[in-house]
Amino acid sequence: MNTKVYYYIALGVSMFGMTLPTFAGFTVGDPKLDTGAFTISGTLRAKYNYKDYGADIDPDNSVQFDAAILNLGYDSPKVFGSAQWRCYQWSDLCDFSTLVSAYAGYRLNQTDHLTFGLQPVPFGPDRYWDSSFYAGLNYTLGLQDVLNLGLNYHTEFPSATKVDLAYFIRDGGNYTGTSNNDTARYSANTIKTDNAMMTSLKEKDMFVTRISQDLNFSKNDDLNVKIGGSYWYSKLDNQRNDQEGTRKIWSLFNTIHYQNMGITLTAGQMKIDNKDSISTYSTFGSFDSEYNIANKGTFYSVDMNYVFNNVKADLNVTPYIVLSGLKKDEDGFKNSQRNILGVAWNHKNISVYTEYVMSKNDIFIGGNVDSLAKGDDDQWNKLFNMVFIYNF
Repeated sequence: MNTKVYYYIALGVSMFGMTLPTFAGFTVGDPKLDTGAFTISGTLRAKYNYKDYGADIDPDNSVQFDAAILNLGYDSPKVFGSAQWRCYQWSDLCDFSTLVSAYAGYRLNQTDHLTFGLQPVPFGPDRYWDSSFYAGLNYTLGLQDVLNLGLNYHTEFPSATKVDLAYFIRDGGNYTGTSNNDTARYSANTIKTDNAMMTSLKEKDMFVTRISQDLNFSKNDDLNVKIGGSYWYSKLDNQRNDQEGTRKIWSLFNTIHYQNMGITLTAGQMKIDNKDSISTYSTFGSFDSEYNIANKGTFYSVDMNYVFNNVKADLNVTPYIVLSGLKKDEDGFKNSQRNILGVAWNHKNISVYTEYVMSKNDIFIGGNVDSLAKGDDDQWNKLFNMVFIYNF
C-alpha cells in the first residue's frame, strides 16, 4: 500500500474517534423478574476500502460513514424479543435502510423455546459461519446470516443434542434503497424483476431443520467439538409463468475450539429448480444489488481464528483466515471463491476490523451480475477492508 492509503487510514481513525457519542445504551427493569427488562442499544460504523480493481467506477478510495444500527430488546424468565433496524450510506445518509430482525419468543423450559417473527434461519453451524466482517461467499449465496419471517422451535436433549425445527412463510422483505427493484434487503433472497435476462422468483414455505451434537470424547475441558447438519426445502413462485419450483439445500458442519483457537468447517450442496426457461441460474438480491447464482453446485466455508486476550489494557486481538467458495455443476460455469485474511481488534465497546479480501467470479469484488453464475474474467481481485465500530 502507498502513502495515500496510510494517510486515509490515519484520517479515518481520527475522524471516527472525534465522532464517538459519549452516552451508553441502557436497560430498564430486571430480566429475572416477571416484568422483564427493556434494553436499547446501537452501533455506529465507519469504513475504509482500498480496491485494486474498478478504478474507473470508484476512483476515490476514502473513509466514509458506513452504517447506524438500532437494537431493541426485551427479556424475562418466560418471554423475550428483539428488533434491529439498520441505516446505511451509499452516497447520502440512510439512502439504504432495512429492518433486519423483529421477533418474539417464549421459553417452555430452561432449554426449549419458540420464536416467531423475522429471525435467523437455523441453517449451517450458526447465524455467522466465520470470523470476518465482510463475510464469506456463502452470505452472498443466501446461505448464512439469512433472516426470514417464520416460526422456530428449539429443543435440547440431555445427550447434548440440539435441534431446530423451523417454518418460514416468506423472506425478509424489501425496504428502502436507491434502486427501483426488489433488492433493498439485508438478506440475500430470490427477487422479482422485469429484466428478461434474469429470473423473477419469490421464495415461500421454507422448511428448515438443524441438528447439532456436542462430542464429549475428551476429558480435556479446553477442547470442545461439535458436529451437525442442516436441511432447507422451500417453494419458489415463478412470477412470470405462475409455476412452482423448489430450492433444496443441505449442509454438514464441524466446529472445534481448543483454548483460544477456533476452527469451523462447513460444506454442502444446493439445487434450484426455478421452472423457468432460464434453467441454469436464478436471480437473487441484497444490499441494493441484483445478481444471478448458479442453480446447482457445492459450497464450502473454512474459518480459522485465534484470540489473544488482554494483549494490553483490555485489548483482544483475533487474527483469522476465511476460505469460501462455490463449485458449480453447470458445464462452462467458472467456480467462485472469496478468501479473507484479517485481524479483529476489540477494546471494550470499540472494534476495528482490518482484512484483505481476495476473490474471483464474485459480484461484490470486481465482478458483475453473472459472476456467481457463468462467471466473469476468472481473475483474482483484491480489496483491503477496514471497519471502525462503536457499540453504545
